[in-house]
Amino acid sequence: MALMITSQCINCDVCEPECPNQAIYFGEQIYEIDPHKCTECVGHFDEPQCVQVCPVDCIPVNPDVVETKEALLNKYHLLMGRSSSSLS
Repeated sequence: MALMITSQCINCDVCEPECPNQAIYFGEQIYEIDPHKCTECVGHFDEPQCVQVCPVDCIPVNPDVVETKEALLNKYHLLMGRSSSSLS
């Protein structure tokens, strides 16, 4: 599953630089997460870094983008320019 930023976001700017996939960007009013780039930090860290640094706890799982851990890892490999089959 990808993450999302809710309207409780205070635009504190701490989440964007923490994202290893550059999935976080400033939207029309608050920061947003591109679900095509979000891997919940799978492949990079044990826990999503944006969630760890968010002072208002406004980054839940996006219920509209349901993905397995395997799918997130495959997305990570695609974003990093590697195929998962070449890693075996």
